[in-house]
Amino acid sequence: MATVKRFEDLDCWKISLELCNKIGELIDQGSFEKHFRLIGQIEGSSGSIMDNIAEGFERGTRAEFI
Repeated sequence: MATVKRFEDLDCWKISLELCNKIGELIDQGSFEKHFRLIGQIEGSSGSIMDNIAEGFERGTRAEFI
C-alpha cells in the first residue's frame, strides 16, 4: 500500500473538490435564484469539507486522519 504524501492525493479530497465545483456550477446557473443566505451556507459548507480533510491530514496522527 502506497503512502500518501499530500492531502491532494486523497480520493476523498478529490471527490470533495468535484462536489464543490458542481455546487458552484449550480449556483452560477441560477439554480438558487435569490436565496442568498442558502447560497452562502452551501458554498461555505462545501468548501469546509475540503478544509477539514486537509486539516486532519496535516495533523499527522492516525486518530485525526481517521
